[in-house]
Amino acid sequence: MNRIKRLLIFTGCLLLMATTAPAQKIWSLQECVEHALTNNLQIKKQMLLVEASRADVLQSKLDLLPGITGNASHAYNYGQTIDRYTNQFATSRVQSNNFYLQSGVTLFNGFQKLNLIKQNQLDLLATREEADKFMNDISLNIATFYLQVLFYKELVEIRSNQLEITNQQVERMNKLVNAGTMAQGDLFTIEAQLAGEESSLISAENELELSLLTLSQLLDLPSADGFDIEKPEISLEDDPGLMASAEEVYKIAEGRMPEIKAADYRMQSSERQLARARGSYYPSLALSGSWGTGYSGASSVIDQITLGQPRLIGFAERPGNDPLNVYAYQENYTTKTKPWGDQIRDNNNQTIGLYLTIPILNGWQSRTMVNKSKIALESARLDLDLQKLALRKTIQQAWADARAALKNYYASQKKQTATQESFRYADQKFNVGIMNSVDYNNAKKDLTNAESEMLQSKYDYVFKKTVLDFYMGKPLSLQ
Repeated sequence: MNRIKRLLIFTGCLLLMATTAPAQKIWSLQECVEHALTNNLQIKKQMLLVEASRADVLQSKLDLLPGITGNASHAYNYGQTIDRYTNQFATSRVQSNNFYLQSGVTLFNGFQKLNLIKQNQLDLLATREEADKFMNDISLNIATFYLQVLFYKELVEIRSNQLEITNQQVERMNKLVNAGTMAQGDLFTIEAQLAGEESSLISAENELELSLLTLSQLLDLPSADGFDIEKPEISLEDDPGLMASAEEVYKIAEGRMPEIKAADYRMQSSERQLARARGSYYPSLALSGSWGTGYSGASSVIDQITLGQPRLIGFAERPGNDPLNVYAYQENYTTKTKPWGDQIRDNNNQTIGLYLTIPILNGWQSRTMVNKSKIALESARLDLDLQKLALRKTIQQAWADARAALKNYYASQKKQTATQESFRYADQKFNVGIMNSVDYNNAKKDLTNAESEMLQSKYDYVFKKTVLDFYMGKPLSLQ
């Protein structure tokens, strides 16, 4: 009896704490799913993959623009070399500057760049669908544990009610034993039943706490303290059952499930990859232009000329006269380095041209690339077929499980009704003393098992039906 009093006191303290503690947020299934899809770290990583694919698409489009490169140099040469601008040997230190700009654009390369753009776009679509598939998996996982929490909540309620009934019987039996109308052994039997039900209740409460903890961890909540969920009214009284066949569900799911769409986009991407590989067989045509100039410290110009004294350099014959002396002035001149601006202007050069490249033999690399692309395409087709096959099997199994769970629910419901009636009759017999405690406990155990079986089959069917509804495009809901 002391144990019962302690349990009642503990329960009263919990109720008092619940009434005085600040109100905690009660999470609905939709709120749990939305929170997970917004805050889950794995989903955030998936979205980063989507952003990376989007960057690939942008880059492949920008690759169609002309490329422009430029370079500049400043150098000193020591020792003998041929100056590129004077074509003369230079032996002293020579400073040089070079400036160069080049631009080119591919006019045709077997449509490889256009096919790459389309391939990256398809890869982006596939990555988005794969992220949606990841979100669907998390949503269904949350729904699973949400229903598990609801199951254990009802199980705790059922076992609490059973414990209360047994507690009342213990109190009544204790009075009858004290009055001498019942044997002490019957009291011990009922008390043993009470202890067993207390243990079952504690086990159910522990499972409830673990389920709440798991669900809170799926939501990436920092703590599970105070975490609780909404308890919707789930009734199967007006449930229409499975309105669509497994094949009808599959036809709907095939056109909307992200894993099927992703596999289809991957297959189309492989087709574009094959087209790119075949494009390497074709010639490529490019337009290119360049501009360059430079400066050399070895390039010089005359700075100043001076005339020296005349000197005899020869004679000029004159018929009948003496030869005429020929004199010449000696020229003295100084040089200076050609100005930087003049050299940059004078050394300016431009080129423009069309360049045709014809592949003749490259070690069979193009053929090998085409063959590997064909293999990748066939593999992608098989992946699509495998995804469809897996989806069909999953839906067929879910549909069969839902139908079996519904049948089990109806059967367990009938069993519970019959067991309740049987226990009511046994309780009346026990109260008037025409049934012993052993038979009474067996009847109560049968009722406990029947209620647990019905509860299990109920939530099993609700989950399977929810999964089928989800495949048919309906939002996750327990209403």
